[in-house]
Amino acid sequence: MEEPTGNTVVIRIGIPDLQQTKCIKFNVDAPIWLSKQRILCTLNQSLKDVLNYGLFQPAYNGKAGKFLDEERQLREYPFPSIAPVPYLEFRYKRRVYTQAYLDEKQLSKLHTKANLKKLMEFVQQRNTEKVSRFLEKGLDPNFHDPDTGECPLTLAAQLEGCAEVIKALKSGGAHLDFRTKDGITALHKAVRSKNHMALITLLDLGASPDYKDSRGLTPLYHSSMVGGDPYCCELLLHDHAQVGCVDENGWQEIHQACRYGHVQHLEHLLFYGAEMSAQNASGNTALHVCALYNQDSCARVLLFRGADKEIRNYNSQTAFQVAIIAGNFDLAEIIKVHKASDVVPFRETPSYTNRRRVTPGALPSPRSLLRSASDNNLNGDKDHIQRHQVHRESRGRQGHSPVPSLRSLPALGQQHGSLGESRHADFPDSSLQSTTSSRSSQSRSPSLHHWQDQDRPVPRRSHSHGHGPHGRLSPGSVQRDPSPPHHTPPALTGTRGPKRKLYSAVPGRTFIVVKPYAPQGEGEIQLNRGERVKGREVLVLPRVCI
Repeated sequence: MEEPTGNTVVIRIGIPDLQQTKCIKFNVDAPIWLSKQRILCTLNQSLKDVLNYGLFQPAYNGKAGKFLDEERQLREYPFPSIAPVPYLEFRYKRRVYTQAYLDEKQLSKLHTKANLKKLMEFVQQRNTEKVSRFLEKGLDPNFHDPDTGECPLTLAAQLEGCAEVIKALKSGGAHLDFRTKDGITALHKAVRSKNHMALITLLDLGASPDYKDSRGLTPLYHSSMVGGDPYCCELLLHDHAQVGCVDENGWQEIHQACRYGHVQHLEHLLFYGAEMSAQNASGNTALHVCALYNQDSCARVLLFRGADKEIRNYNSQTAFQVAIIAGNFDLAEIIKVHKASDVVPFRETPSYTNRRRVTPGALPSPRSLLRSASDNNLNGDKDHIQRHQVHRESRGRQGHSPVPSLRSLPALGQQHGSLGESRHADFPDSSLQSTTSSRSSQSRSPSLHHWQDQDRPVPRRSHSHGHGPHGRLSPGSVQRDPSPPHHTPPALTGTRGPKRKLYSAVPGRTFIVVKPYAPQGEGEIQLNRGERVKGREVLVLPRVCI
């Protein structure tokens, strides 16, 4: 480990299991996770299940002892002033009992293999009452099932409708960052199981979105690999998940999303600051990965959002050359003909929850600040930008947290090449924030400055009269494809989590129809394969044919 820099403090670390005491210098601005790694590097003896060891602050001045959260900074924990050198313990994460007197014999009788197995069965059955009864007796829920290696909390995180069991386990002393035998936390399990309700529950209980697994990878990284409902990815980003986690081969989340073709995850990552020019250990950018694995939808998104197609990997190959070598000639042509004038920048700034402590200087990222000023309003001016910022601040004070949703790109996620051969394709505007307020005049996109100042209702559908005063698409004018229906996750109807909204765009671009479309409602038009359509001529663009 490198020597700590910045504000440092010397702490005396006691390791009861090794009967050792060490004095180590720590950076108070670094996460507890890094302080834990410093301790591990000084050990000359091995510890069993070392990932579930943590820094423990003993009880003092009537305050109960507690384990320090791995993703918080050391400076956030005040130390008692009774000793010249602060003292912490490095111990296995067990349940912290606050009772003045504990009957050790009674506890040892309670923690039998049969009882631990029963607790796992009750969790599997979602029997909150019996789980709570076991925990009230003093059972420690921080253990591994000998057969599966799971712990009760990670098992619950994979089950549907298990929010109450998760809450009971947390109340009963379960550590949110306790890991399975293979080094996975409950947050990782929830993401890998695509269980957004469990993820919401864990985040609400105070879990950090940046917990690391045994490889140092975050839940956001796993979300980019497994795909599934992009709402999990959006939740993590909205909860201040840090973008740019790197594995042993230099791959970041953006590389994994492109590798597996998770285009909606990719769009979320880009919006929240993922670096498109990031290179892995081979020098490949996300566009190189798309070229290698023939992920044309992801490549289109990268190009439209401004990816540099001239970057060369460590074999001095551009993404175009990689596509040619891999035999992906159609994708190579897409990369070749893309022009800088085709770039569609983001017009909104990322939205974050204000419930979580934020590392000073971590957010907003420089990239998000650049995006906040990248308004491609055809008639934009400083007054509009200032009004936009004031409007966002007022919405933030009212508890609104508009986060763009990738519902605007379902065709990219479902149909390869759904944008056709048009290099001018853009993404329509809307503000589908929830099932109850998606068409409300208060749920308009904050990036549409001129529409914010008007209180007239927004039409549900508009084909010929949807242009605003400056020739932009009218919010709420995007037609939902009725077949198959896309159900909004239950969490979207509540107050928890980001509000749904589509990414903004500018009308007037030319689209090419790649799939025929029959009118589904009044005022719609027939579209035939190969026709060219201008954004000003048709405002509701069928999401599977344009």
